[in-house]
Amino acid sequence: MSRNPIEVVQDFLANTTNSEMVNKLVAADATYISLNFENPALKQIMPWAGTGKGPEAFLSTFVRVGQYWDNLDFEVTDIFGSDERVAVFGKFTYKSKVVGKTLTSPFSILAKVKERQITYFQFMEDTFGTASTFKVKGSWTFHSDPKGKPFDI
Repeated sequence: MSRNPIEVVQDFLANTTNSEMVNKLVAADATYISLNFENPALKQIMPWAGTGKGPEAFLSTFVRVGQYWDNLDFEVTDIFGSDERVAVFGKFTYKSKVVGKTLTSPFSILAKVKERQITYFQFMEDTFGTASTFKVKGSWTFHSDPKGKPFDI
């Protein structure tokens, strides 16, 4: 079993869909923030998006991710910690199961570990890119540059 915070997070990342391991590694009142604090529009696309509590929030997120995408690659490039905090950086490549679009995205995680259990986990990725792997038709009109004109994507 894990000894330090980095090992706890590594063990979790190696067992994200193993309910027995998730229950051992995640505190009962742990907070999971997936992509944002709360965004109803994004939650329609990715139902796990937002803030959840407890091991079930962690487990259901990764189980559903596996139902929506094929994981072609998940690579941790850097992991380090200070006290209870652990930072993880890397990249993943997913292929959406319905639309068949593939995307490679960077990711970052901030985790906090107390008494050998994760108490906080914030997962960030290229949400615009990953959501676009489900896009079937239509366009969005954006106007980001104050000196520019609207454009469609």
